[in-house]
Amino acid sequence: MALTDRVVDHIPEFGTNGKDVITVEQVLLHTAGFPAAPLGPRTWGTREGRLEAFAGWRLNWEPGSRFEYHPTSAHWVLAEILERIDGIDFRAAIEQRVLAPNGLERLSVGVPEDRQGDIARPVNVGEPPAAAEWEAALGVPGFDLGEVTDDALMLLSEPSGIAVGVPGGGGVSTAADLARFYQSLLHDPKGLWDPATLADATGNVRNTFPDPQTGVPANRALSIVVAGDDGQAHMRGFGHTTSPRAFGHGGAGGQIAWADPGSGLSFVWLTNGLDRHLIRQWRRTSSIASKAGAV
Repeated sequence: MALTDRVVDHIPEFGTNGKDVITVEQVLLHTAGFPAAPLGPRTWGTREGRLEAFAGWRLNWEPGSRFEYHPTSAHWVLAEILERIDGIDFRAAIEQRVLAPNGLERLSVGVPEDRQGDIARPVNVGEPPAAAEWEAALGVPGFDLGEVTDDALMLLSEPSGIAVGVPGGGGVSTAADLARFYQSLLHDPKGLWDPATLADATGNVRNTFPDPQTGVPANRALSIVVAGDDGQAHMRGFGHTTSPRAFGHGGAGGQIAWADPGSGLSFVWLTNGLDRHLIRQWRRTSSIASKAGAV
């Protein structure tokens, strides 16, 4: 598979409503143009249902023309491509390709309901910022959460949702195992990835479109965010003390996960208390990341 492949080269069912031009790279960079394409419990439990949803999806804007994070839609497409390449369920492919070789026993995508007893279920905490707080912080009266609403996050955490392992939002882990995963991206001790491919995926910024949430350049490599040297790393969740080469990805409610090639450090902070006050959440994220990067 090549990044320049069109998605329809691997998933013919996807090529409806003008989506036949979308490339694998655009899906990885969240520039594909279908950020809020719907796929919920009615259809996400079976491959047939997912393919039916793909065929019905329409574009919100021209692929490659802007950036907007595709919270689950892009990841469902990537999961299907993985299934087509490996010939097995995407959850099994992730286990075989990444989790088992790295000994990540507490990081899982798709946990059967009878094995979920030790999972801390998310809880929404706090209240959203008032309009005046938004005005003071960003100069706007409010903020569009898109697909990542309180209700959607609770839906992902239901036993059936965790069992499905919704790509982009349905994985579960301890902080330690997720930090070890990022260490594997830094050092690849098992030799799982081609060094040039790994360096490209974690360090080559391919998307500098402005982030609609913050207005700063997205600074995205393949699926992850790079801190960058433009003075805006703290706006991307890396705080003020990591090197410009740090890479990672934040998560809903204030989750933090990154690795820094400059220091060799990987850091993860997870919580099941999902802070609804996004301004406070962003400030806390920057503060925690700054303290971790300075260790």
